[in-house]
Amino acid sequence: MASRLPAYALFAAFLASAGLPLYIHAPKFYVDEYNVSLSALGSALFVLRLLDVIQDPLLGRLADRMRAWRGVSVVLAGSLMISAMLGLFAVKPLFDPLWWFAVMLTVVFSCFSYLTICFYAQGVAKAARLHDQGHLRLARWRETGALLGICAAAVAPVALGGYGWFATAFAILACVALWAMRPEWQAGTLESAGFAAVLQDRVARQLLFVALVNAAPVAVSSTLFLFFVESRLQAPGWEGPFLLLFFLSAAVAAPVWGRMAERFGAKPVLLGAMVLSIIAFASAVLLEAGDLWPFAIICIASGAAIGADMTLLPALFAARMEKVSPGASEGFGLWSFVSKFTLALAAVLLLPTLELGGFKAGQDNPDHALILLSYLYAGVPCLLKLVAIALLAAIQMNQQASDHPGFVERRLNQ
Repeated sequence: MASRLPAYALFAAFLASAGLPLYIHAPKFYVDEYNVSLSALGSALFVLRLLDVIQDPLLGRLADRMRAWRGVSVVLAGSLMISAMLGLFAVKPLFDPLWWFAVMLTVVFSCFSYLTICFYAQGVAKAARLHDQGHLRLARWRETGALLGICAAAVAPVALGGYGWFATAFAILACVALWAMRPEWQAGTLESAGFAAVLQDRVARQLLFVALVNAAPVAVSSTLFLFFVESRLQAPGWEGPFLLLFFLSAAVAAPVWGRMAERFGAKPVLLGAMVLSIIAFASAVLLEAGDLWPFAIICIASGAAIGADMTLLPALFAARMEKVSPGASEGFGLWSFVSKFTLALAAVLLLPTLELGGFKAGQDNPDHALILLSYLYAGVPCLLKLVAIALLAAIQMNQQASDHPGFVERRLNQ
């Protein structure tokens, strides 16, 4: 069974290549090719992000209801995702480009969410069969594959010579990943105990709250990253290399954090990585125009810290789901919800605050506006990370699951 772990890495790379990279590639492509206004695309992305947040718990319930036909539903969702990705980049819009953009992204993101929930829920069943440190072993493969998928997709349009080729390469990767994971969907699934089982368990609630707070620093820095590089560092054109450096560092660090967690425990290792993240972001507050090398070092350090977040926190939650809601579909629907909610919240709160502070994108800005940008980009994440550390430190991971009827564990359907 362990020999199938590379299939999890491959499937994670396929999913990740359709996540964050779309926020990088799609708006630029539609501005350049179809002259759609950036403000219109931004509004569309915000609405789609809110839709994504709302539907995730519902998709978690759907994933649980479809567990007997999970393999079929995954292939169907994967096929729709491939079609929408090709429609987004390789097909000329059949109607107004803005609406075409919105429809194609809605299909991509909905399928992405459903597949992610199924994938992580199946991981709980897989880890149960691996036994010794199963959740951490699986997380090492899965999250390393995801980070490598982000890196590859971030540079693919340039490396392959165009967005159409990027979509074609994505379709090929998706087909290979779907085929590689095929035996896993047939290997047996677990029945979920529902939303109540997750929300009534104290440790599960605490981990969800940690996920919410801990995702906030990433949401803040992701929302303001392009503005920080362009305006504070005065380094337009360096956004791509810095992003690639960040995610490569995370990909290299993820298996190292996993190994350390197997030896010393996931919780203390994760707390150490969070401290590293604070040190890195605190240093970014002091940067000024031209500080490219210091920022590159910060990207490496913060990327390495994010590798721990992506690997260990989901593994802790998955281990808890094995105890309170073995099917985990609805649990990971909630997990996806809290993670994405911070992205929508960051966009709503930070950009207007920056604008009220006198900041204007792409223009010369007064010192007070640039200082505000630095504190929002780097200072706020430090404060949020401190809160996340306090919340995680307070969790007693070995606490027994509640014994109400919703927590009765189901066995594998062999």
